[in-house]
Amino acid sequence: MKLNTNQNIREVIVSFLHAINIEVVEQQLPNDTFLPGLSIYSNTILMDLEQLKYPGDLLHEAGHIAVTDKKNRALIGTPEISENWPTSGDEIAAILWSYAAAYHLELDFEIVFHPDGYKNDSAWLMEQFKSKNYIGLPLLEWMSLCNAEEFPIMKKWLR
Repeated sequence: MKLNTNQNIREVIVSFLHAINIEVVEQQLPNDTFLPGLSIYSNTILMDLEQLKYPGDLLHEAGHIAVTDKKNRALIGTPEISENWPTSGDEIAAILWSYAAAYHLELDFEIVFHPDGYKNDSAWLMEQFKSKNYIGLPLLEWMSLCNAEEFPIMKKWLR
């Protein structure tokens, strides 16, 4: 897909997220969010357009919502969520989920796996996915989100 501006990319991603029942709400956020301009509260991504650096980060944050089981999804961003959320497994699943979403949207994978993300492992992750080494695939399959044989096609987007 040829998208030439961050606004176009953001609009495509937000439209997709709304279609799969992940809300995105624009609001001012503090300057210390984990990803610039983004935060999660319950089943909603809070987005500060003044601070958002990478629109592809929306897919990663959505991946965290998507791979969290339904009963805990509403607790994200509240004191009631487990202290170990997200777990390492959740993180791996969210990364692979965001890859599948980028594939589904026909986005350039560097939009999601930009050089400033993923603790400087973005190039390595893209190399793994290009080689069809889908790290975390058993987790997405266990969550009933996909079949390994058909990945990156997803059966459903929310756990």
